[in-house]
Amino acid sequence: MTSTDTELLNIIDIEATCWDTQPPPGQLSEIIEIGLCVLNLRTLERLERRSIKVRPERSEVSAFCTELTGLTAADVQGGLTFAEACEVLRRDYHADSRAWASWGDYDRNQFRRQCSAAGVRFPFSTRHSNAKQVYAAAHHLPRLGMAQALAHAGLSLEGRHHCGEDDAWNIAALVAAMVKAGQWPDLGERNAGERA
Repeated sequence: MTSTDTELLNIIDIEATCWDTQPPPGQLSEIIEIGLCVLNLRTLERLERRSIKVRPERSEVSAFCTELTGLTAADVQGGLTFAEACEVLRRDYHADSRAWASWGDYDRNQFRRQCSAAGVRFPFSTRHSNAKQVYAAAHHLPRLGMAQALAHAGLSLEGRHHCGEDDAWNIAALVAAMVKAGQWPDLGERNAGERA
């Protein structure tokens, strides 16, 4: 049985070049990994996970960034350009029409900034959910980091924290739990009752 696009949700988690202090002169934070997990909102199955490496053009991977993300300069040197990565999201994951979510607004804002700077069309639809905000509202909590939310939900953190692919996979588990509990917003043309 194939899933319709309205049943699928793209979970996005990015990693970007970063430093323990201010960026070196002339450098700015750029996406170096797009982690993605496709969640079926009807079956709550995590269907696919992917790591799209992106080659930075205006920054370098620092030692601090490698320690945090596990990504080295060599890991991302063979990656796609940012424009190519955005095209993969549209082509392979229908990102420009499918609902999507991220843990917080950092990912969406970073994409907007980088698209604007690079003259690249924003790859995502307007149907975005801030999963961190939804989780906080559902549980009457302050906005928790992903690892804190997993612990609160009684879920294990799978893989490496600050690996985009693993974080997207873990965020999808949190979203699935919220869908199951009736706490997830309806972002498609479907009625909330169809999700039960």
